[in-house]
Amino acid sequence: MAKIRITRINYALAAVVAALASIAISVRFAQSERRLPARCPPGLVALEARCCGVGQGIASTGQCTGPASACASAMVRDDSSACLLPTTRVAIAGGTSHFGASDWEGPEQALHEVSVAAFALDRAEVTVGRFRICAAAGACPKLSPDLEAGRPVRNVSPAEAKAFCAFVAGRLPSADEWLFAAAGSAGRRYPWGNTGLVCRRASFGLVTGPCAHQGQGPDLAGARPDGATPEGVLDLAGNVAEWTVEQDGSIAARGGSFRSELAADLKVWAVEAGETRAAHIGFRCAYAPDNAAK
Repeated sequence: MAKIRITRINYALAAVVAALASIAISVRFAQSERRLPARCPPGLVALEARCCGVGQGIASTGQCTGPASACASAMVRDDSSACLLPTTRVAIAGGTSHFGASDWEGPEQALHEVSVAAFALDRAEVTVGRFRICAAAGACPKLSPDLEAGRPVRNVSPAEAKAFCAFVAGRLPSADEWLFAAAGSAGRRYPWGNTGLVCRRASFGLVTGPCAHQGQGPDLAGARPDGATPEGVLDLAGNVAEWTVEQDGSIAARGGSFRSELAADLKVWAVEAGETRAAHIGFRCAYAPDNAAK
């Protein structure tokens, strides 16, 4: 009888151990399911809602801090060893984009074709570092000294954005130019193609998900290289929305931003009306086609 009791106790203990193991596996699986999706390219690491250089920390303000020992492959380290994307312009050959009637949403649903001549466009949004050069020359307003040089400049009015673009022998892109750069002759829904809106392709959903939580601003310009257009233009979806000059001469913001949550806000034809500076709006410049290499 004693052996039978011991056997029963062993079976009971084994059952308890198996149950605990099952619970542990379930908890671990649930935790893995709650992990935020991958968003940072090789050379950058995810810290809270940001992608920072290897070896950097992050401040309570959401700024990447300290020297980086490595950055993403297209980036360099500045004098303080912070990561930033070098300034480059991309040649856009020009052409026509065709969109179906079901593509357009909002106030431009009557527009289904965009045609532009050749032009050049900044590879990424204008950064704090670039804007400071204009400010040092007295052509742009000064910025707070604690801003990261590699992040897009924001809270810039359309007039201030135009002043910067004039300083670098450019201008704000027209709505049609911006749309063609994002959609191409194929009429893509997103800058990279018709599908695949994921966190590694665009800096979006950083405030309340789906890509991060409690984000306080955009990521480094160029921190989502997988979201580039076939021509190599970066960040046309997400990070900061971008000022464009509309067909009637008014100003609007395009491309969605770090705070966008819905796919509709990041499709190439999404547009935000208004001309007031905002914490989620920045810009990039367009140029004559012969300025592409400068």
